[in-house]
Amino acid sequence: MISLDLNFNILTTDISHYLENQVKVGLLGSGVGLSLVLGFSAAYTCYYLISVAKKPQLISGGKKFYQFLWEQCPVVSETYYPTFWCWESRIQTLLRPFVTAKPGVIYRNELIKAADGGQISVDWFDNDGSHAHPDPATRPTVLLLPGLTGTSRESYILHMVQQSRDLGYRCVVFNNRGVSGETLLTPRTYCAANTEDLETVIEHIQMTYEAAPVMAAGVSMGGMMLANYLGRKGRETCLKGVVVFSAGWDVFECTASLEKPLDRFLFNSYLTSCLQASVHRHRPVLEKSYDIDHVMKAKTIREFDERFTSKMFGYRSNDDYYRDASPVHRLKSVQVPMLCLNAADDVFSPSHAIPVEAVKQNPHLAMLITCHGGHIGFLEGLWPRHSTYMDRVFKQFAKAVIEQGGGLTDLS
Repeated sequence: MISLDLNFNILTTDISHYLENQVKVGLLGSGVGLSLVLGFSAAYTCYYLISVAKKPQLISGGKKFYQFLWEQCPVVSETYYPTFWCWESRIQTLLRPFVTAKPGVIYRNELIKAADGGQISVDWFDNDGSHAHPDPATRPTVLLLPGLTGTSRESYILHMVQQSRDLGYRCVVFNNRGVSGETLLTPRTYCAANTEDLETVIEHIQMTYEAAPVMAAGVSMGGMMLANYLGRKGRETCLKGVVVFSAGWDVFECTASLEKPLDRFLFNSYLTSCLQASVHRHRPVLEKSYDIDHVMKAKTIREFDERFTSKMFGYRSNDDYYRDASPVHRLKSVQVPMLCLNAADDVFSPSHAIPVEAVKQNPHLAMLITCHGGHIGFLEGLWPRHSTYMDRVFKQFAKAVIEQGGGLTDLS
């Protein structure tokens, strides 16, 4: 690994000396072309090492949690080296689904009845071949929550399942209603503010494996839902720990950021079309209660929420929904160890809206902020196919919570 302790003065002197004394080497008839390439490469390397590759910032509301992470999760103190050819936020965000591999995972699907007559689809990875935890009754369980339109087949979910399998743990993926191919039985889907379905699934996991420890990980909107759940439940949950990736903490700020021209073009319109596609698939059951034609004309996520989501969940206005969906307002009530990873350059969750001060006020919270990484990107390595910085954070924290969880008792 390249060290940031390089003597840049010596490097700069050497480059200057070389350029001043270059010789012809036959590239395009002279050494000028090669010199330009070498000079640019050296300058880019210097810029990358000085301005791009940096250690993350770790913030915690309590010394005990901070020390626990420092000792049990080395990744929080290591320099994050984004993939050198795609460290920019939007490029990381856009490329991750295409460059990261999708590990082969065979799930066992289960449909859980909801109180309103609907059904919730969860996908189990039982890991019956676990050598570390051969007894299913006590095998640790990791609950995974995908993003806004994600399912158990997202690459970032599959990577976390793979990491959990390596640790000997069982996984269960919570799929939001209507997104994973199941029939929508009632005119209700999901939103970041409503945690009733999540509570149902967590209770089901606890009843199914009463002796098994449970932790959870949420990505993007899944992380927002988890944070809102913890804020509502306080200590009344079976979860031993939670890790949240690329969550949007203030929905007003997140939406405003995604409505800037470039980000609206790159992300907002696409996500809106994905939400509309899900609505269209379940049109027969939804059109009895909502004006689907009006919903299908929405151009942004905000318009979609104004016409569909906020109305479905009974809010007087979309602003009321966004206020209720913003986890920043519930962080003070979280009573379970929760580690949050955000990139400062994430256009979905702008840096000025990351709740640093709120985290400092709660000993159960820790925030890890990288300078780069984008939204669920965190690509690293020359060709980031098999592992990301996010994967390493997940694996180390999951192992620490399950196997060293005693160090997280009595954080307050």
